[in-house]
Amino acid sequence: MYVLNTWYVAAWSTEVSRKPVRRVICEMPIVLFRTQDNQAVALADRCAHRAFPLSEGRTVGDSVECGYHGFTYGPDGACTKVPAQSTIPERARVRKYPLVEKDGWIWVWTGDPDLADPAQVPDTHWMVDPEWATVTHSYHFKCRADLIHDNLLDLTHESFLHKSTVGDDYIYEHGITVEVEGNVVSVDRLMPSVAAPPLYAETMDARGLFDRFHCTEFFVPNLHVLHSGITGEGRPREEGYLIKVLNGITPIDEHNSWYYYAFSRNFAVDDEKATEELRAGLATVLDEDASALEAQEIGMQTRPEGEFDVLIAQDGGVAKARRILAALLKKEQQAGTANTGSGAARREPARTA
Repeated sequence: MYVLNTWYVAAWSTEVSRKPVRRVICEMPIVLFRTQDNQAVALADRCAHRAFPLSEGRTVGDSVECGYHGFTYGPDGACTKVPAQSTIPERARVRKYPLVEKDGWIWVWTGDPDLADPAQVPDTHWMVDPEWATVTHSYHFKCRADLIHDNLLDLTHESFLHKSTVGDDYIYEHGITVEVEGNVVSVDRLMPSVAAPPLYAETMDARGLFDRFHCTEFFVPNLHVLHSGITGEGRPREEGYLIKVLNGITPIDEHNSWYYYAFSRNFAVDDEKATEELRAGLATVLDEDASALEAQEIGMQTRPEGEFDVLIAQDGGVAKARRILAALLKKEQQAGTANTGSGAARREPARTA
Protein backbone atom coordinates (compact mmCIF):
# COMPACT_ATOMS: atom_id res chain seq x y z
CA MET A 1 0.00 0.00 0.00
CA TYR A 2 1.13 3.53 -0.74
CA VAL A 3 0.24 7.01 0.41
CA LEU A 4 -1.20 8.49 -2.78
CA ASN A 5 -2.38 11.92 -1.66
CA THR A 6 1.08 13.43 -1.85
CA TRP A 7 3.64 14.81 -4.29
CA TYR A 8 6.36 12.42 -5.49
CA VAL A 9 9.48 13.33 -7.47
CA ALA A 10 8.91 11.88 -10.93
CA ALA A 11 12.04 13.10 -12.71
CA TRP A 12 14.66 15.80 -12.96
CA SER A 13 13.53 18.72 -15.11
CA THR A 14 16.40 17.95 -17.49
CA GLU A 15 15.05 14.44 -18.10
CA VAL A 16 11.75 15.63 -19.56
CA SER A 17 11.69 16.96 -23.11
CA ARG A 18 9.47 16.77 -26.17
CA LYS A 19 10.25 13.06 -26.36
CA PRO A 20 7.87 11.10 -24.08
CA VAL A 21 9.50 9.41 -21.09
CA ARG A 22 8.03 6.71 -18.86
CA ARG A 23 8.00 6.54 -15.08
CA VAL A 24 6.26 4.12 -12.74
CA ILE A 25 5.13 5.61 -9.43
CA CYS A 26 3.26 3.53 -6.86
CA GLU A 27 2.66 0.95 -9.61
CA MET A 28 1.09 3.61 -11.85
CA PRO A 29 2.71 3.92 -15.30
CA ILE A 30 3.03 7.61 -16.18
CA VAL A 31 4.21 9.34 -19.36
CA LEU A 32 5.97 12.70 -19.09
CA PHE A 33 6.51 15.14 -21.96
CA ARG A 34 6.63 18.85 -22.71
CA THR A 35 4.26 20.96 -24.76
CA GLN A 36 5.49 23.40 -27.39
CA ASP A 37 5.72 26.16 -24.76
CA ASN A 38 7.90 23.91 -22.54
CA GLN A 39 5.20 23.03 -19.99
CA ALA A 40 5.67 19.56 -18.47
CA VAL A 41 2.68 17.20 -18.63
CA ALA A 42 2.00 13.92 -16.80
CA LEU A 43 -0.59 11.45 -18.16
CA ALA A 44 -1.35 7.79 -17.58
CA ASP A 45 1.04 5.83 -19.79
CA ARG A 46 -1.69 3.63 -21.25
CA CYS A 47 -3.67 4.37 -24.39
CA ALA A 48 -7.43 4.07 -23.89
CA HIS A 49 -7.67 2.03 -27.10
CA ARG A 50 -5.67 -1.08 -26.19
CA ALA A 51 -3.44 -0.03 -23.28
CA PHE A 52 -0.32 0.49 -25.43
CA PRO A 53 2.24 2.68 -23.59
CA LEU A 54 2.02 6.27 -24.81
CA SER A 55 5.69 6.66 -23.92
CA GLU A 56 6.40 4.47 -26.96
CA GLY A 57 4.81 7.13 -29.19
CA ARG A 58 5.72 10.74 -30.01
CA THR A 59 4.60 14.29 -29.37
CA VAL A 60 2.58 16.09 -32.03
CA GLY A 61 2.03 19.76 -31.24
CA ASP A 62 0.96 19.88 -27.59
CA SER A 63 -0.30 16.28 -27.65
CA VAL A 64 1.13 12.78 -27.38
CA GLU A 65 0.36 10.30 -30.16
CA CYS A 66 0.09 6.57 -29.47
CA GLY A 67 2.65 4.64 -31.50
CA TYR A 68 0.27 1.72 -32.06
CA HIS A 69 -2.86 3.12 -33.78
CA GLY A 70 -2.33 6.88 -33.62
CA PHE A 71 -4.84 7.86 -30.93
CA THR A 72 -3.76 11.36 -29.86
CA TYR A 73 -4.19 12.88 -26.38
CA GLY A 74 -3.99 16.52 -25.37
CA PRO A 75 -2.38 17.84 -22.16
CA ASP A 76 -5.70 17.37 -20.34
CA GLY A 77 -5.78 13.65 -21.20
CA ALA A 78 -8.72 13.91 -23.62
CA CYS A 79 -8.39 12.15 -26.96
CA THR A 80 -8.32 14.68 -29.80
CA LYS A 81 -7.83 12.39 -32.79
CA VAL A 82 -8.65 8.84 -33.90
CA PRO A 83 -7.06 8.39 -37.35
CA ALA A 84 -9.36 5.51 -38.32
CA GLN A 85 -12.59 7.52 -37.90
CA SER A 86 -13.93 11.06 -37.51
CA THR A 87 -15.84 10.50 -34.26
CA ILE A 88 -14.05 10.18 -30.93
CA PRO A 89 -15.52 7.77 -28.34
CA GLU A 90 -16.56 9.49 -25.12
CA ARG A 91 -14.39 7.18 -23.02
CA ALA A 92 -11.29 7.89 -25.09
CA ARG A 93 -9.29 9.75 -22.48
CA VAL A 94 -6.46 9.00 -20.07
CA ARG A 95 -5.83 10.20 -16.55
CA LYS A 96 -4.07 13.53 -16.13
CA TYR A 97 -1.84 13.89 -13.06
CA PRO A 98 -1.31 17.26 -11.32
CA LEU A 99 2.30 18.35 -11.81
CA VAL A 100 4.62 20.94 -10.28
CA GLU A 101 8.06 21.80 -11.64
CA LYS A 102 10.26 23.35 -8.97
CA ASP A 103 14.00 23.70 -8.23
CA GLY A 104 14.97 21.25 -10.97
CA TRP A 105 12.55 18.51 -9.94
CA ILE A 106 9.22 17.47 -11.47
CA TRP A 107 6.69 16.48 -8.81
CA VAL A 108 3.54 14.47 -9.60
CA TRP A 109 0.45 14.10 -7.38
CA THR A 110 -0.74 10.50 -7.43
CA GLY A 111 -3.95 10.74 -5.42
CA ASP A 112 -7.22 12.68 -5.54
CA PRO A 113 -6.52 15.62 -7.91
CA ASP A 114 -8.92 17.84 -5.96
CA LEU A 115 -6.55 17.61 -2.98
CA ALA A 116 -3.40 18.55 -4.91
CA ASP A 117 -1.94 21.70 -3.37
CA PRO A 118 1.32 22.99 -4.95
CA ALA A 119 2.11 24.74 -1.66
CA GLN A 120 2.70 21.29 -0.13
CA VAL A 121 5.75 20.68 -2.33
CA PRO A 122 8.69 20.84 0.13
CA ASP A 123 11.37 23.54 -0.01
CA THR A 124 14.43 22.42 -2.00
CA HIS A 125 15.70 25.84 -3.14
CA TRP A 126 19.34 25.05 -2.35
CA MET A 127 19.57 23.09 -5.62
CA VAL A 128 19.17 26.27 -7.67
CA ASP A 129 20.63 28.88 -5.29
CA PRO A 130 23.81 30.38 -6.85
CA GLU A 131 25.37 30.62 -3.39
CA TRP A 132 25.29 26.82 -3.13
CA ALA A 133 26.96 24.22 -5.36
CA THR A 134 25.06 21.00 -6.05
CA VAL A 135 25.92 17.44 -7.06
CA THR A 136 23.08 15.16 -8.15
CA HIS A 137 22.54 11.43 -8.65
CA SER A 138 19.62 9.22 -9.68
CA TYR A 139 19.27 5.59 -8.65
CA HIS A 140 16.88 2.69 -9.06
CA PHE A 141 17.05 1.00 -5.66
CA LYS A 142 15.91 -2.62 -5.66
CA CYS A 143 14.08 -2.31 -2.37
CA ARG A 144 10.83 -0.98 -0.95
CA ALA A 145 10.75 2.74 -0.14
CA ASP A 146 10.29 2.07 3.60
CA LEU A 147 13.81 0.67 3.84
CA ILE A 148 15.28 3.85 2.37
CA HIS A 149 13.30 5.94 4.85
CA ASP A 150 14.63 3.87 7.76
CA ASN A 151 18.17 4.13 6.39
CA LEU A 152 18.01 7.94 6.25
CA LEU A 153 16.42 8.29 9.69
CA ASP A 154 19.05 6.13 11.42
CA LEU A 155 22.47 7.40 10.32
CA THR A 156 24.41 5.17 12.72
CA HIS A 157 24.84 2.89 9.69
CA GLU A 158 27.44 5.39 8.44
CA SER A 159 29.85 4.08 11.09
CA PHE A 160 29.88 0.66 9.45
CA LEU A 161 28.73 0.99 5.85
CA HIS A 162 30.53 4.21 4.85
CA LYS A 163 33.85 4.04 6.72
CA SER A 164 35.93 5.41 3.82
CA THR A 165 33.72 8.44 3.12
CA VAL A 166 31.38 9.83 5.80
CA GLY A 167 31.55 7.27 8.62
CA ASP A 168 33.23 7.15 12.02
CA ASP A 169 32.60 5.29 15.29
CA TYR A 170 31.73 8.50 17.10
CA ILE A 171 28.44 8.70 15.18
CA TYR A 172 26.73 5.87 17.05
CA GLU A 173 28.34 7.00 20.32
CA HIS A 174 26.16 10.14 20.34
CA GLY A 175 22.42 10.09 20.87
CA ILE A 176 19.62 11.79 18.97
CA THR A 177 16.81 14.24 19.64
CA VAL A 178 13.54 13.50 17.82
CA GLU A 179 10.80 16.06 17.18
CA VAL A 180 7.52 15.80 15.29
CA GLU A 181 5.57 18.66 13.75
CA GLY A 182 2.60 17.56 11.69
CA ASN A 183 3.88 15.04 9.15
CA VAL A 184 7.52 16.11 9.52
CA VAL A 185 9.89 14.05 11.69
CA SER A 186 13.22 15.66 12.65
CA VAL A 187 16.13 13.59 13.97
CA ASP A 188 19.02 15.70 15.27
CA ARG A 189 22.48 14.49 16.32
CA LEU A 190 25.32 16.67 17.62
CA MET A 191 28.84 15.21 17.69
CA PRO A 192 31.08 17.70 19.52
CA SER A 193 34.88 17.90 19.24
CA VAL A 194 35.38 15.26 16.54
CA ALA A 195 37.43 14.96 13.36
CA ALA A 196 35.77 15.72 10.03
CA PRO A 197 34.84 12.57 8.07
CA PRO A 198 37.30 11.56 5.30
CA LEU A 199 35.24 12.82 2.35
CA TYR A 200 34.60 16.23 3.92
CA ALA A 201 38.12 16.58 5.29
CA GLU A 202 39.58 16.34 1.81
CA THR A 203 37.07 18.63 0.15
CA MET A 204 37.08 21.25 2.91
CA ASP A 205 40.76 20.78 3.82
CA ALA A 206 39.39 20.54 7.36
CA ARG A 207 42.01 19.45 9.92
CA GLY A 208 41.67 19.32 13.68
CA LEU A 209 38.53 19.01 15.77
CA PHE A 210 35.07 20.33 14.98
CA ASP A 211 31.49 20.05 16.10
CA ARG A 212 29.72 17.85 13.56
CA PHE A 213 25.95 17.71 13.23
CA HIS A 214 23.16 15.87 11.39
CA CYS A 215 19.54 16.91 11.37
CA THR A 216 17.30 14.84 9.12
CA GLU A 217 13.87 16.26 8.33
CA PHE A 218 11.56 13.61 6.88
CA PHE A 219 8.56 15.06 5.10
CA VAL A 220 6.51 11.87 5.27
CA PRO A 221 6.26 10.10 2.84
CA ASN A 222 8.27 11.65 0.00
CA LEU A 223 11.37 13.67 0.94
CA HIS A 224 14.26 13.74 3.39
CA VAL A 225 16.26 16.94 3.87
CA LEU A 226 19.49 16.34 5.78
CA HIS A 227 20.93 19.52 7.32
CA SER A 228 24.53 18.56 7.98
CA GLY A 229 27.99 20.01 8.38
CA ILE A 230 30.88 20.88 10.68
CA THR A 231 31.58 24.06 12.62
CA GLY A 232 34.12 25.32 15.12
CA GLU A 233 34.00 23.76 18.59
CA GLY A 234 31.19 25.42 20.50
CA ARG A 235 30.28 27.69 17.58
CA PRO A 236 26.80 28.11 16.01
CA ARG A 237 26.01 25.73 13.19
CA GLU A 238 25.28 28.50 10.69
CA GLU A 239 28.93 29.63 10.91
CA GLY A 240 30.30 26.34 9.61
CA TYR A 241 30.61 24.35 6.42
CA LEU A 242 26.97 23.62 5.66
CA ILE A 243 25.48 20.80 3.59
CA LYS A 244 21.91 20.16 2.48
CA VAL A 245 21.31 16.60 1.29
CA LEU A 246 17.97 16.27 -0.52
CA ASN A 247 16.59 12.77 -0.93
CA GLY A 248 13.46 12.35 -3.06
CA ILE A 249 12.15 8.82 -2.48
CA THR A 250 9.51 7.57 -4.92
CA PRO A 251 8.02 4.04 -4.75
CA ILE A 252 7.94 2.10 -8.02
CA ASP A 253 6.30 -0.99 -6.60
CA GLU A 254 6.47 -3.17 -3.48
CA HIS A 255 10.15 -4.01 -4.01
CA ASN A 256 11.62 -1.13 -6.04
CA SER A 257 12.09 2.62 -5.62
CA TRP A 258 13.42 5.69 -7.40
CA TYR A 259 16.01 7.64 -5.42
CA TYR A 260 16.63 11.25 -6.52
CA TYR A 261 19.61 12.68 -4.66
CA ALA A 262 21.08 16.18 -4.44
CA PHE A 263 24.03 17.31 -2.30
CA SER A 264 24.25 21.09 -1.95
CA ARG A 265 27.11 22.88 -0.17
CA ASN A 266 27.90 26.46 0.82
CA PHE A 267 31.70 26.08 0.60
CA ALA A 268 34.11 25.79 -2.35
CA VAL A 269 31.14 26.71 -4.53
CA ASP A 270 33.28 27.52 -7.61
CA ASP A 271 35.80 24.71 -7.08
CA GLU A 272 35.21 22.20 -9.90
CA LYS A 273 37.76 19.78 -8.46
CA ALA A 274 35.86 19.69 -5.17
CA THR A 275 32.62 19.12 -7.08
CA GLU A 276 34.06 16.15 -8.96
CA GLU A 277 35.58 14.68 -5.79
CA LEU A 278 32.21 14.91 -4.10
CA ARG A 279 30.42 13.48 -7.13
CA ALA A 280 32.67 10.41 -7.05
CA GLY A 281 32.66 10.05 -3.26
CA LEU A 282 28.91 10.39 -2.92
CA ALA A 283 28.37 7.87 -5.72
CA THR A 284 30.33 5.45 -3.56
CA VAL A 285 28.07 6.19 -0.60
CA LEU A 286 24.93 5.61 -2.68
CA ASP A 287 26.34 2.41 -4.20
CA GLU A 288 26.98 1.11 -0.69
CA ASP A 289 23.45 2.02 0.39
CA ALA A 290 21.93 0.42 -2.71
CA SER A 291 23.82 -2.82 -2.15
CA ALA A 292 22.94 -2.97 1.55
CA LEU A 293 19.26 -2.22 1.04
CA GLU A 294 18.94 -4.72 -1.79
CA ALA A 295 20.31 -7.36 0.58
CA GLN A 296 17.93 -6.15 3.29
CA GLU A 297 14.99 -6.37 0.86
CA ILE A 298 15.86 -10.02 0.21
CA GLY A 299 16.01 -10.58 3.96
CA MET A 300 12.61 -8.95 4.42
CA GLN A 301 11.04 -11.15 1.76
CA THR A 302 12.38 -14.32 3.37
CA ARG A 303 11.70 -13.34 7.00
CA PRO A 304 9.25 -15.67 8.77
CA GLU A 305 5.75 -14.33 9.34
CA GLY A 306 5.41 -12.79 12.79
CA GLU A 307 9.07 -11.78 13.05
CA PHE A 308 9.58 -8.01 13.34
CA ASP A 309 12.35 -5.44 13.62
CA VAL A 310 14.06 -5.02 16.99
CA LEU A 311 14.14 -1.24 17.49
CA ILE A 312 16.53 0.56 19.85
CA ALA A 313 16.87 4.13 21.14
CA GLN A 314 18.63 5.25 17.94
CA ASP A 315 15.46 4.24 16.05
CA GLY A 316 13.32 6.93 17.69
CA GLY A 317 12.84 8.75 14.39
CA VAL A 318 12.14 5.51 12.57
CA ALA A 319 9.38 4.56 15.01
CA LYS A 320 7.68 7.98 14.86
CA ALA A 321 7.84 8.12 11.05
CA ARG A 322 6.32 4.66 10.78
CA ARG A 323 3.40 5.74 12.96
CA ILE A 324 2.76 8.82 10.81
CA LEU A 325 2.95 6.76 7.62
CA ALA A 326 0.51 4.21 9.05
CA ALA A 327 -1.88 7.01 10.03
CA LEU A 328 -1.75 8.54 6.54
CA LEU A 329 -2.49 5.17 4.95
CA LYS A 330 -5.38 4.56 7.35
CA LYS A 331 -6.80 8.01 6.62
CA GLU A 332 -6.78 7.35 2.87
CA GLN A 333 -8.32 3.93 3.30
CA GLN A 334 -11.11 5.36 5.41
CA ALA A 335 -11.71 8.06 2.82
CA GLY A 336 -11.84 5.45 0.09
CA THR A 337 -8.92 6.98 -1.84
CA ALA A 338 -6.05 4.63 -1.06
CA ASN A 339 -6.51 2.51 -4.16
CA THR A 340 -7.66 5.21 -6.60
CA GLY A 341 -5.77 4.58 -9.82
CA SER A 342 -3.36 2.03 -8.34
CA GLY A 343 -5.71 -0.92 -8.74
CA ALA A 344 -5.65 -0.52 -12.50
CA ALA A 345 -1.91 -0.11 -12.42
CA ARG A 346 -1.47 -3.43 -10.64
CA ARG A 347 -3.01 -5.26 -13.58
CA GLU A 348 -0.03 -4.21 -15.68
CA PRO A 349 3.56 -5.32 -15.04
CA ALA A 350 5.43 -2.28 -13.70
CA ARG A 351 8.37 -1.86 -16.05
CA THR A 352 10.82 0.61 -14.51
CA ALA A 353 12.18 2.10 -17.73
